[in-house]
Amino acid sequence: MSDVIADISMSLDGYVTGPEPGRESGLGRDGEAIQRWVFSSHESPQDRAILEAAAKAPGAVIMGRNTFDFVDGPNGWNAEIGFGYDQPTQSWPPVFVVTHAAPEAPRLTTGFTFVTDGIDAALKAARDAAGGREVVVMGGASVIDQALAAGLVNRLRIHLSPVVMGSGTRLFDLVDERVLLSQSDVVVTPNATHLTYEVN
Repeated sequence: MSDVIADISMSLDGYVTGPEPGRESGLGRDGEAIQRWVFSSHESPQDRAILEAAAKAPGAVIMGRNTFDFVDGPNGWNAEIGFGYDQPTQSWPPVFVVTHAAPEAPRLTTGFTFVTDGIDAALKAARDAAGGREVVVMGGASVIDQALAAGLVNRLRIHLSPVVMGSGTRLFDLVDERVLLSQSDVVVTPNATHLTYEVN
């Protein structure tokens, strides 16, 4: 059975976006600092290796509707930028979007499945599609929180960025019970501390 990996970048004070994220700016105002390790990966061999490994690993991806709306928007994924940032984007893994209702006329359709029955149904469909490879829950915060709260995550990867945002979209706000973790890996680069936890 596929392992489920929640993978997201976060500021030191727990934010995964800046304030006012939306269709045109998925990271919100000044939120690019949270993803600096990705945008600067061509200057850091360690960050680059982590990015490339993360892009190649998944057999399927889960995202929430807000993340999809940005990905589908004018500044979202295209022939040069997609899952894995600037990795080859001719074909990314199948993506399952957790949403209350499918969008009426999305720009991106090939490879995207809209799941309206919740995170459990999305995970089942993603595991079926992954063929035993990892299922990555890439965000946003709400869908990761839902997966953690439901006990569906095997591993949590946090790319902790050296920035204090002060406001934005927080991770873990929907998790209201203790989740025990075991730290299994730490990689420190100039742009981030890459933390991997096994979920007990």
